[in-house]
Parts: sequence; structure tokens; C-alpha cells
Amino acid sequence: MKVTDEGIAMADSDVNLNMNNCDDGCAIFDVQRFLRGLDAIFDAHKAPEQAEPYLQKARTEAEHSHDDAGLLTVLNETMGFYRSQGRHTDNLPIIRESLSIADHLHFQEIDPQAWATTLINAATGMRAAGRYEEAEQLYCQALDAATSVFSPTDRRLAALHNNMSMLYSETGRLNQAKRELEQALDLLEQSSPDASADIDVASTHTNLALLLLQMGRYWARDAIQHAQKALTIYRTGHLEHSAHYASALAGYAQACYMAGRLQDAVSGYEHALSVIEECYGRNTDYYHTTAANLEAAKQALHKRMPSSHKTQESQEYQESQESLKSQHSPKSSESQQSSEPHYMAESGASSIPVISHHISGLALSRAFWNDLGKPLLAGAYSAYQGRIAAGLVGYGSECFGFDDEFSRDHDFAPRFCLWLTDEDYDAIGKQLQADYDALSRDFTVDEQGKLHFAGHGSADSNALAASQSPLTPRAQGEFRRDGVFRIGDFFERITLFREAPAQNDYASWLSLDDATLATATNGQVFADPLGVFSKTRQGFKFMPEDVRLSLISRRLGMMAQAGQYNLPRMLQRDDGAAAMLSIHEFVNATASLVFLINEPVSVGYLPYYKWQFAAMRKLSHRMATRLAGVCEQLEDILRLSSAACFGGAGFGEGGKGAKPAAEHIIATVERICSDVVDELLREGLTESHETFVEWQRPYVEDHIKSDASCLHSL
Repeated sequence: MKVTDEGIAMADSDVNLNMNNCDDGCAIFDVQRFLRGLDAIFDAHKAPEQAEPYLQKARTEAEHSHDDAGLLTVLNETMGFYRSQGRHTDNLPIIRESLSIADHLHFQEIDPQAWATTLINAATGMRAAGRYEEAEQLYCQALDAATSVFSPTDRRLAALHNNMSMLYSETGRLNQAKRELEQALDLLEQSSPDASADIDVASTHTNLALLLLQMGRYWARDAIQHAQKALTIYRTGHLEHSAHYASALAGYAQACYMAGRLQDAVSGYEHALSVIEECYGRNTDYYHTTAANLEAAKQALHKRMPSSHKTQESQEYQESQESLKSQHSPKSSESQQSSEPHYMAESGASSIPVISHHISGLALSRAFWNDLGKPLLAGAYSAYQGRIAAGLVGYGSECFGFDDEFSRDHDFAPRFCLWLTDEDYDAIGKQLQADYDALSRDFTVDEQGKLHFAGHGSADSNALAASQSPLTPRAQGEFRRDGVFRIGDFFERITLFREAPAQNDYASWLSLDDATLATATNGQVFADPLGVFSKTRQGFKFMPEDVRLSLISRRLGMMAQAGQYNLPRMLQRDDGAAAMLSIHEFVNATASLVFLINEPVSVGYLPYYKWQFAAMRKLSHRMATRLAGVCEQLEDILRLSSAACFGGAGFGEGGKGAKPAAEHIIATVERICSDVVDELLREGLTESHETFVEWQRPYVEDHIKSDASCLHSL
């Protein structure tokens, strides 16, 4: 048994293991042998190198044996492996095939438990791929099936509630996410033979703590309680050297930080860091993020200390460290790390933000919403509170999360959006806008980086007053970027469509450029009790596959024309301006292609020019990103472009240095194109190794199913 969804260990691999459809003497696919071999690979920590070839071979054997049930077992395990590797695009056809086989085998009638388990795995894969609407439908089907066949204390129900919570959290429905986690916790505590030492109970407490932190600082006290319960369970069960323990420690530290218990935060972060190093090593994002949080907590603690007390408090801090370490038992032979990452560890690692004294626009928006927006709705608009979505999406650097201190010269102010259905807008829209406009924007930032809005807590005496920058004309009147909107109006202002075009409306999809789609799908949704806004927003992420393939073909065409064909010729002609424009077109086409290859539903779209490379760098640092090295190569091309195109003449260099720079750029263009072809081969989008990428276009377009002329090159 392995962890096959991102939740509690489930016997996915037990799905009809003894069924066999082969009656004509063909070789029997041995499911139990397959599972033992896969377990051995994970136990030996060789999954990254050996798991995929093993799974592919097993699939071939199951298909040759005509054993659909055995094939379904292999597909279930493949789903879990691909998900753990972040290969969500590769998982989509596996998910659909597993559902098709389960339906073909009539699992819904003959084995409802196997049907429910397959639905759960499929939904979790869809959720991980960012296909939230499909995931929610599958989860609802799974819940209907599971509640009818599983016992009320079956831990698979807890796994289902946990995963549904993650779906609601990722789509901004935090109250629903909290309810799902509470159901999971109640079920686990009832079913556990010893809840005081149950890792799944501990992990659920950790998830609750992290979710409460996401809901706002007012929940910090409750978050601390859940985090403390999780730590107690890990210690009772002697699980302190588990990778999941680091998530519990980091969650506890973050809750303490938000509650102002800085000394406890430092202690928690330091111990989390030691566990992360033991389990993952130092060269990981998880380690670096936690180290940054630790440093911020230390600085906040140091600033809080009066100078006359620093020596004494330092002594107390050392004593607290010794006390904390004394509570943790040494590693025993019984304490084993799971062979696959536990879903709680994944949630914890990704949910703990880096503490920073720089106030981002999204953080300012969320604080403004929590302090003044929620009370506004809970008061005069309580009858509509469960129907109004809130968040910050659309135009502005802060909506992409790329704003910094240089972004505050305009449009920097506390703001959020409220999105209403047409019916609700007609009833309360104008008055709600007036009440929103009347909210105080006055706030301060204390030395710990915490925001305090007027009337909601007092800042320290040393707090810095935060100023509000002037609004540009483009952010006022009918072009306003915040306030109250009809859902359809909001998206129409950005895209000219009130909702995403139909999946077969290819011409409309092709009319939407990358930057427009990025603007419509960026930002954060703080609350969406109805789910209508999130569903509309998500619709713009679901680019039809035929459109994606058509755009990949177009980008290949521009890369070949501008970078491989015209750039060398313009350089030979000494037409530096034309060469520079060729580089510009090549860079833009390549950057767009990287996002398209990595699937917009998972990574979003390439934003407008100002933030293209910020987005590219961020994408390149993600695990399992395809063509991750292209960003650095494009920046290298841009650095040398002046010397290559103009010989550095503007810097008094005359023509020297132009030839080596030009040769380096041309070689880098060819290397990028070669990397792209290698990726197309891995994706199964081509059979050709030709590196002049124009010739790859027919191979890519062969995968377009529609015969619509707008999707195909001439």
C-alpha cells in the first residue's frame, strides 16, 4: 500500500486485483507481483529513475494480457507517480483512460468501492492540473459513491474530504475548505485506533492550521492550537524525523509569528529547518523559504527587545531552544520516512509564505478585505454575504505578484474587487459601491510588517505611516480596477467576452492574446461562496487543446522566421535595426511557446512585456517545468544584442566585438530551437529531429483534431 492520492494512504492498488479478462490462454498479468516490484522501487528511493520505465513496461504487459482490471491498477499507480513528479499534463490522458476503463468494466455496478476510489484518484489528478471544474464534478461523484459503499469511519472518506478541502482552498472558498477539513478530522479521530499517534490526524491538524492562517491573522490563535496538536501527535508517535513533521513545525512557527509570539516562531523555524535539511537537504526551495522566514522572525524578535533586556532575553531564548530540543527523541529504527511525499507535506510546504517587510499589493488588498471588507458585508449586506466574491484580479503589477517598492509611484492603495451576479448587482450594486468608496484607506505598518487599518488595532509607537500613491487616469471612472462589478462586466472589460468562448469557438480563442488572458486569470480570489466568479475566471484558463497546438505551431513559425532565417541575414547585411527587431520577435515567440508547452491551465499565460521575464524566471524555478533553461538563454541573447546588432558603437567601441556577439547569439538561437524540438519529441508532438523549427509545424498540426481552417497554417 502506498500513498496514491495526496491524502491518506489508500488501497488504490487493491482495485479488483483478482479480476482477469483473459480466457484464451494468453499470459496472465500478475497484479500482486507488479505492486511488490513497484513498492520495492519506492522503498529503495529509486522512483525518479526507475518508476516510469517500470510502469510503462507493466502497462504493455497488462494490455497484451487483455487484462483491463490489471491495466486500471497500473494506470492508478501511474497517476500517483506523475502527480508526485508534478507532471500534471502527462496525467490528463491517463486519468481519462482510467475513467473510461472503469466505466467499461461497469465498476459502478459490480464494484462501487473500486469505482469511488478511481473517481477520487482522477479528481485529485484533475485538481493538481488546475482543472478545478472537472475535479469538483469528479469529487462530487466520488462522494456520492463513497458514502453509499464505504463505512462511515472508512479513512478513504477522510482522504476525499481532505482533497475537496484543497480544491476549495485553491479556488478561494476558504469556509468550505475549513468545513471539509473538520469533517475529515472528525472521521479520522473516530476511526483511529490511537488518534494520539496517528500521522493522518496530525497532518489534518497541520492543514487546518495553514488554512486558518490563509483566512487571516484573526485566526492565528486557533491555528496555533491545531499546529500544537499536530506536533504532540508526531512526538507521541516518535515521528519527529518524518518530512511531514517539518511542515507541522513550520506551520506552528508561522502561526506564532502572526500571533506575535516571536520567540516561539524562531524556535519552530529553527527546528523545522533541521528536519528539512535531514529529509530534503539544503539545496531546495523548501529549505530556502524556511530559512528566509527564520531570518525575518529573528529580526522581528531583535527589534522588539528593549536594549536593556536583550542580554536577558537572549538567555531566555537559549533556554527555550534547549527545552524544545529536549522534547524530541532521537531517531529510532522504527521511524521511517514515507517513500512518497504525503499530501499534507506538500500543502504545508507550499502554503507557508516568506515573511517580508515589503508590503505587496496583494497582501495589502487581503488585509484591507479582512479588516474592513468582511465587516462591511457582514453588517449592511448580511443577506448577500454568502453570494459575493472578493479578491484582486486584473490590471496592475500587484495582480501578478511582481510589484515592488518601485511600483508605488501610481495606483498603490488598499483596494479589492467585489464581484456580483447581475441580479445581485441590480439590487445592491450602486449602494455597495458607495459604501466601498467610503471605507477608510488609512493604515500603518508596524515594525513587524503587520498592517493596521483605522479602527482595527493600534500600531506600535514606532510604526511607519503608509502613504497612498496617486491614481492614474486609466485606473479611474469607467476604467477603475477595483470596487463593485458585475461578473460578466468585469471580464468583458478585459477580454471583450463576458465569459470564456465556447470550446469549439476557435476563432474567438485565437483573438485573445497571451497578455489579455494573463490579466483575466491572475491575482487571488479571497472569497467566492457561490463559486460563479471562480468558475468564470477558470474558464479562461481552459484553452482548447486544438487552439494550444495551433498557437504552438504559430510560435514555431515565428521562431524559425525571425530567429533562424532573418536574424543571420540581417546581421550579414549590417542592418542592425532589422536584426534587433528579429531578436525581439524571436524572444517574444519563444517566451510564449514556453508557457504554452507547460499548459496554461497549470502555469497561466505569458503576461505583457514588462513582466514577461519576471514570469519566465518564476516558471523556470518551478519543479518539473519544461524548457526551464530557455529563460536564461533568452536573457543571454538580449544582453549581447546591442553589440551584435550595432557593434557597440553607441559606447565608443566602433565595430569591434560585433562578430563574436553575433555568432554567440546565432548559436544560442539554434540551441534553444534544438531544446524545443527535444521537448516536442518527449511530448509526442513530432517524430522529426529536424531543428529548423518551421519544419516541425506539420507534425504538431497533425495532432489538431478539428479541421477548422483558422487552426491550420497555410
